[in-house]
Amino acid sequence: MSRPTVADLTGDHSLAQLARRHWLTNAPSKVLPEAVTALWEAVESDAAAPFCLLLLEQLQTLERYLWPGYSDDSSNQHVLLLVLLVNVKRQEQLPVWTLFAAQPDPFASFFKRVTHLALDLSLSTRLRRHLLAFLVAAFQSLDSGLVRRECAPLVSIATWHNLHSYAAKERQLAKGAQVQKAWRAAGKKFDHADAAGQARLRFERSWLYSLVLDFLDKLYDADASAAKKQEDVLYCERFLELLCDLLSQLPTRRYVNTLLLDLNVVAAVKLSPLYQDGDDSALLRDMHQLLEHYTYFPIDDQNGKQLSSEEYDGAHNTRIARLQNVALQLQPEKLKILVLANYGSLAQRDELLGHVKALDDAELLPLCSHLGLRTTYPDKSQILQDRAFLDEILASTIESKPIYTDRVRATSTLPTESALYDPSALRTDTYDGTRPLPLPKVNLQYLTLGDFLHRSFVLFRSEACYEIRRHVKDTLKRVQPRLGGGVMRFDGFSKLAVPIGKVAVIETSAARVGEVVPAEVKGEVILDVGGLLPGVRREWEGLRGGEVVFLVSVVQGRDVGEKVVNGGSGLLSAAEQAGVKALRCAEVISVLDDNGRVLRRDQDKQDHGDRPRQRRLLLRLDATAYHADKKRADAGAADVYDSINLIIRRRARENNFRATLESLKQLTLSSASDVPIPAWLRDVFLGYGDPAAASQQQRRVGKVDYGGTFLDWQHLIESLPDKRVEPDPAIDASFPPPYVLESRAAQAAGEVVPTALAKVSRKRRRDQGEGLDAAPAAETVRVTTYQPPNNGPYPADTAKTNAVRFTPAQVSAIASGTQPGLTVIVGPPGTGKTDVTVQIIANIYRNWPQERTLLIAHSNQALNQLFAKLVGGEVEARHLLRLGHGEEELATEARFGKAGRVESFLERGAVLLGKVQVLAQGLGVLGMHGGSCEAAGYFYAVHVLPRWAAFWKAVGEEEGGADVVALFPFHAYFADAAEILWPAGASREVLVEAARGCERHLRRVFEELEEIRPFELLGGQRDKADYLLVKEARVVAMTSTHAAMRRREIAGLGFRYENVVMEEAAQVTEAEAFIPLVMQDSPLRQSGGGEGGGGGLKRVVLVGDHLQNAPVVQHAAFRAYANLEQSLFQRLVRLGVPHTVLDAQGRARPSLAALLQWRYPLLTNLPLTTAKPEFVRANAGFRWEYQFVDVGEYKGRGETEPSPHFVQNLGEAEYAVALFQYMRLLGYPGERITILAAYAGQRALIADVLKHRCQGPQQERLFGAPGWLGTVDKYQGEQNDYVILSLVRTKAPGYLRDLRRLTVALSRARLGLYVLGRREVFESSLEVREAFGGLLARGGRLALVTGEMFPAGRGVGEEVGQVVMEGVEHLGEYVYEMTQAKVKALREGGGVLGPLAVMGGGGGGEDEEEAEEEAAGEMDEEGMEGVA
Repeated sequence: MSRPTVADLTGDHSLAQLARRHWLTNAPSKVLPEAVTALWEAVESDAAAPFCLLLLEQLQTLERYLWPGYSDDSSNQHVLLLVLLVNVKRQEQLPVWTLFAAQPDPFASFFKRVTHLALDLSLSTRLRRHLLAFLVAAFQSLDSGLVRRECAPLVSIATWHNLHSYAAKERQLAKGAQVQKAWRAAGKKFDHADAAGQARLRFERSWLYSLVLDFLDKLYDADASAAKKQEDVLYCERFLELLCDLLSQLPTRRYVNTLLLDLNVVAAVKLSPLYQDGDDSALLRDMHQLLEHYTYFPIDDQNGKQLSSEEYDGAHNTRIARLQNVALQLQPEKLKILVLANYGSLAQRDELLGHVKALDDAELLPLCSHLGLRTTYPDKSQILQDRAFLDEILASTIESKPIYTDRVRATSTLPTESALYDPSALRTDTYDGTRPLPLPKVNLQYLTLGDFLHRSFVLFRSEACYEIRRHVKDTLKRVQPRLGGGVMRFDGFSKLAVPIGKVAVIETSAARVGEVVPAEVKGEVILDVGGLLPGVRREWEGLRGGEVVFLVSVVQGRDVGEKVVNGGSGLLSAAEQAGVKALRCAEVISVLDDNGRVLRRDQDKQDHGDRPRQRRLLLRLDATAYHADKKRADAGAADVYDSINLIIRRRARENNFRATLESLKQLTLSSASDVPIPAWLRDVFLGYGDPAAASQQQRRVGKVDYGGTFLDWQHLIESLPDKRVEPDPAIDASFPPPYVLESRAAQAAGEVVPTALAKVSRKRRRDQGEGLDAAPAAETVRVTTYQPPNNGPYPADTAKTNAVRFTPAQVSAIASGTQPGLTVIVGPPGTGKTDVTVQIIANIYRNWPQERTLLIAHSNQALNQLFAKLVGGEVEARHLLRLGHGEEELATEARFGKAGRVESFLERGAVLLGKVQVLAQGLGVLGMHGGSCEAAGYFYAVHVLPRWAAFWKAVGEEEGGADVVALFPFHAYFADAAEILWPAGASREVLVEAARGCERHLRRVFEELEEIRPFELLGGQRDKADYLLVKEARVVAMTSTHAAMRRREIAGLGFRYENVVMEEAAQVTEAEAFIPLVMQDSPLRQSGGGEGGGGGLKRVVLVGDHLQNAPVVQHAAFRAYANLEQSLFQRLVRLGVPHTVLDAQGRARPSLAALLQWRYPLLTNLPLTTAKPEFVRANAGFRWEYQFVDVGEYKGRGETEPSPHFVQNLGEAEYAVALFQYMRLLGYPGERITILAAYAGQRALIADVLKHRCQGPQQERLFGAPGWLGTVDKYQGEQNDYVILSLVRTKAPGYLRDLRRLTVALSRARLGLYVLGRREVFESSLEVREAFGGLLARGGRLALVTGEMFPAGRGVGEEVGQVVMEGVEHLGEYVYEMTQAKVKALREGGGVLGPLAVMGGGGGGEDEEEAEEEAAGEMDEEGMEGVA
């Protein structure tokens, strides 16, 4: 589908002319009927390919013309145009409801018009389908108060007026007092309304009922033409999506599910002619299956409680018992066997229908009626109410139905070709937004934890299958399979695939008790690595145990639908069309050499230059698939493993799907009580109740030692502007830190006090919307202090303190994170999120030193940056642990992985034992007391403690200071610190405190040795590492991916923790954010539990920014339709959970920060941004510290696509490199310059240009490489002084219309930002125009200043002459002349060129295969731009 370009927006297109005439003016005109008619005719004529709708959306028709001009008198065409444009905006991932919020008064009227039109049979089915899409979007946006007010009445309890009988209604009302109360309230509302109000209420309560009946009529319309039937299928698919959405959220499900069950919707759909209409209705059948899943989901619809398997079976047995009772009353003779049958047999459909087969229709009808089933419909209904219908509604009510846990249990986490190329899965690959998908959605709320886990499992597995399918396709394209001489040959090459012979099955273990699948199946393949390049060979030989590889039987791929030849019949399967006959997953056990020995990491050295051609790969095969394959082979089919001819691997960082799926599967199959999420968090996590409950329900700690959080008294006062600070009355004047803050309420209540909250109703909090928190109640805080203990005379004994002067918002976030409960911290760019996180962890460690904190981040890079700050903080190094492979990249001297920490403990033990021996010698105690930790402990108890006791007794009897020194028994040990310990003329109090410091120093030595002692006793390295994790570590850091991979292993060790702190939380998917919350066993399996239940979890701190990049989801369908890219962080903000927004940045110049005011209107600047010289000094050689450079056509071209969606722009690439060269010639350090591109294709092109321009023998030393070259997406969380940004697109903004990406792109620079793009493209887009406002104000041609070198001597804003670059060629010539002059000057002056520079980021050293794979991910992003 073509998309509007800048030429369409600014050219002679009729709609563009209409826009310029009516609303793209300084004073937009009123909406004219003829203009609406013209718009409608253009849209109607373009219905098949909605180019006009996309054009109207970009022309701002909705926000600048149609909505401002809407009134009650507007035509239906006006309303329908609004609906269509809303749908387009939703499909383009653009905000919608905020546009209506700017003018909210007419929205109720507009929405009412939409609901009436949805029932208007005079409208075409196509238009009604668009109305359904609008309603789907509305019911997915209940976080908007504007939308919620209109949607709620349509699904209220008043819909029960449409139940088929009074008895049916009474049965529902008897289920609880709350239902009866709601029913009475609805009745009173109707009785007190006037005539118009009652008419409105009648319409609202019958709206959904009428819509369902119309939907069923379409399903049973047997006389429809082929064209109408096709439209009806599309309509019914969309309607099923609406029903699934209504049933997937408790507020809309509560009463709707009862109505749908009463109408027998599931059964009626299944019997309809349209449902059974061959392949054309395949999607309809899949959507029906999803509806059936939600209809019979094991939940109490009224209170939201998930039913246990016993409760679910009990309810099912109750229905069977009722059937037997009714049968006994109505047909005691004919149904005698049914009455006496057991529940298990009657739960089987065939058995049940066999029993009632003896009844005729006239006898079966009252049986169904007495069971409370609807057997009649309105006279106009086309539903065929025959014997098949009665059988179906009876069977669907009584039969046993598999629930989600049964389906998950039967689903393997290792896909085969049937799962990868399932028609339903392939349908998602061609998703364009015109039809729904049979996928559960991620939205505001979940029914239960089981529902959340089921959705996560299904979506994560689908995403994993898609990535594997895409990887296999790309790999087969590279290896170029060809059938020659009856043998499959591979003419190409991929470093991720190796041709192999058949798989040898070498061991099959017997099945476990109660199972039929073998417990384990081992296989072996021979890898021919002789012809591989050394680097590729090492990668294959370095396969780790547990990695998943793919064994593929490759066939000659054919076109879709091509028939089998050579006597075959039928069509090729989807897998065979892709060139895959079979695919099996296997888990690597080990890589062996020719002698069967496991390869070592230094195997190259072991081979002594000899390079064996073959390696043996020992694998653990997929036992489930093997069992099925064996059964087929025993039945006469060919052995799959004999046909395997290619083994494929994936990069380790992309290949963690199995462990994550296993974790999700295990949690999904657990009972609700076995999922250890704390009770105080459960409802808020699911999206119900008071959004502030997770912060309120935990009891707040009244007295907290904030240590060095505050730098001085003035800082304390400034940081608590909304509190009354009351100093300790025992101290007359202000006093220095450390400070202990205590709520006044704590004085009467003890150590904990209820959280103070403003009295704001739940409704009001909901209506406040996003970003608005309830104002906290005034609070009085008493501040006390204490003298930090003297911990010893050595520098290492001095406690580390904070040096950051936190802002009031940061202090509020720190205080919230220190308290129990849920804390959400929103941190715009440069606002010190990392410092806040570190201080929260330090405060927890100081106040509750025995508690453990799980530190999670999305990426290794972010985690390492955070962890490096922790290492230099208050948390002792021995209590820090970093899990995962990213630990190797940690920029610290000490090693903090498991092995490194164990080694450090043992090394530290040796050092401390040496000190013990020195102490023993100083005391004259003979023996090897420093020989072991056990001996040291005995020595401490027998020889050290008694001496201290005697010393303190003697000191207490003496009064002179000299006597303290004379009596001190450890002079020999502390001889190297005597001058510090015993200063001349010191008072007795000073000397006594110095002695106490020595006592604390020695006590800590022996306490540390006691902690090290288990490492002496434990034998295996693994046992030591596990002990370290479970007992010693207080802060355990890992990525969210590692947590998902190791969840079962870590929980199985008995790991316990009280706190979860998650950095980059807005970049973590909901499933990945949930798993760290449940990394320990369920509370029922634990000895004791934490406050509030849930296994001791007391704090959850989420830090991030939902206005920047979302989690990475490769598949466009899962991202756009299922909303899988929504993070838990973003959902909590949408729900209105109280959150703290950090509001002062210290990263960038104020002028650069001002570029983000459109995104962060309340963001201010820290004083350092106007005080530090680097911020006030101008950028040498540049007129402006930031500028948008309008890059025109270069060699007659703008953006290009060498391969699909691999977008490049040679002009911008040349400009970016020339600008980099210019900066380097002026003396800018290369490592302080970053080049960013909006697309991976552009990044690859810039890397090529850099290599050509800057990396020759001489150029490399003159220019070198930038500090980082990569895409915007990969640079979130990073920063550099100077950023050159290439936007690439010259026809349309592309996915930069996603403001989250644009926010990241414009916020990475500290001192200089130079943006390369096509001005008219970004000026024409309403969404991005405001973002570019400040940039575009400085002209479009680069303004340079001559005669300056780095660093500049002038200040920012000083007037100075400038030279304007007219284009790419002009800048290139200018840089060339500068280069020649520079080289000449160096030669004449005898200068020496600098050393080689190394480029960081994603541009250097990356092979073509990896670059194209990253671009393939962008393909899905771009592919969704045209969804409409």
